[in-house]
Amino acid sequence: MTDAPSPAATPEAYVLGVDSGGSGLRVALGRVDADGPLFTAVCAEPVRTGAGGIDAAHLLEQLLPAAAGLLERAGDGGAGDSPGQVAAGQVAALAVGAAGMATLGGRLRAELPGALAEALGVRRMALAADAVTAYAGAVGQRPGAVVAGGTGMIALGTDLTAWHRADGWGHLLGDSGGGAWIGRAGLDAAMRAHDGRRGGSPALLARLHAVFGAAESLPGLLYPRSDRPAVLASFAPEVAACAGADEVAAGILREAAAHIAEAAAAVCPTAGLQDDEDCEVALTGGLFRMGEPLLGPVREELARLVPQARVTTGTGDPLTGALRIARALALDDLRLPHHPTMLFVPAGDGPSGRVGAEARNEGPEPGGVPADGAVNGVADRPTDRDTSPVRRSSDISG
Repeated sequence: MTDAPSPAATPEAYVLGVDSGGSGLRVALGRVDADGPLFTAVCAEPVRTGAGGIDAAHLLEQLLPAAAGLLERAGDGGAGDSPGQVAAGQVAALAVGAAGMATLGGRLRAELPGALAEALGVRRMALAADAVTAYAGAVGQRPGAVVAGGTGMIALGTDLTAWHRADGWGHLLGDSGGGAWIGRAGLDAAMRAHDGRRGGSPALLARLHAVFGAAESLPGLLYPRSDRPAVLASFAPEVAACAGADEVAAGILREAAAHIAEAAAAVCPTAGLQDDEDCEVALTGGLFRMGEPLLGPVREELARLVPQARVTTGTGDPLTGALRIARALALDDLRLPHHPTMLFVPAGDGPSGRVGAEARNEGPEPGGVPADGAVNGVADRPTDRDTSPVRRSSDISG
């Protein structure tokens, strides 16, 4: 299949969008001429991450059968030579958004383009950080900013010439105002009430007892867990539920809102807008499903720090964003900035028909993200799904 030409982007051509996160892999099939998916598939097993980064082979093991199944549902059932295969020419473009892409996506960028060209006959593709697909889903291809909040928090903005990033550095170094940050602050206030220290909240202590049991048992429940950020974030909705009647809880959300607005202000573009045009700031992710107890203070802080901001609630999720990027690629209309780690777009067909190196990925790193992905850990996993089995009143993981 490597010598087959890229399919023409006719209106009936198919595109694929992929969203890989902490709760699994989602795949959407769409057409070039229509917004939104025709069909979607969910692979419940998250793509493995190891010492070498995100496991490209494991992603392909799930993606390729899912793509074949979606095409069969769409009516093009005579896919490849055998079940589970896709014939060359069925997919015009594909975009993969993955949590951890910027810092842990080296193997994906090295291995996926050739493998997807071989398996699907597709040469128009993009590999993006999930914050970029969140941006595309919430804002589209316009200048603006997005705040993606879940267990963590990241802000991303662009004037369509470069990406600007703030936070998203993980719960130990940042993610200020995100779900884990709010949950930890709430549990701190609960433990202060348990000890009789200043700044405690009896209301939050009561919610700690209801969710986790005895306060003394909390360290033993929390510290051995590998998913501590998700466990902390599971308490954030309890803080929101108490905020109406408890000043300590309300103060935590006001401080979270200040962090969120500061990150948005840092990335909101000043170029690329008309003189009288507002800067759209889209709030997306499960964090903002906590509603007015958080959204109210966020709007107030944004009005103070970014008076030109027009705050919206993102309606399209990262899977929608991946489909939009794939459509733009199919139509040669991708206006979002290419970048070595944030939005990697391999070059098109070369003389041998093989996918080549990245095209137009020059430019500074957003927020100091190293192009080689040398930062270790999960700093680029701001919107990972909450996989914690701890009982919680609401899922904010996005």
